[in-house]
Amino acid sequence: MPRRRPKRPNPRGDREPRPIGDVFGRTESGPGDDENYVVRTVSGARAVKTYRCPGCDHEIAPGTPHIVAWPADGGEDDRRHWHTGCWRGRRTRTITRRWS
Repeated sequence: MPRRRPKRPNPRGDREPRPIGDVFGRTESGPGDDENYVVRTVSGARAVKTYRCPGCDHEIAPGTPHIVAWPADGGEDDRRHWHTGCWRGRRTRTITRRWS
């Protein structure tokens, strides 16, 4: 039977563990620079549906890594899936599709 290692004390004390990557999202300025957006990256393995990018109006195929962004003061219904390149170029292009 293999031995178990003894548990080491937490070097950070009793603080909460930090999220890995941007699990809870990071804040960036939005397409119009007038409001902040919460932004998360979605890996290709977690992208299981087809979405339409508001930056280029093309589909984001399943298995394609991309960005999910929503206004910081918005909710779940305000989330939009962007191609990573479209999100990076959001200041130099206009949004091609608006949802009501």
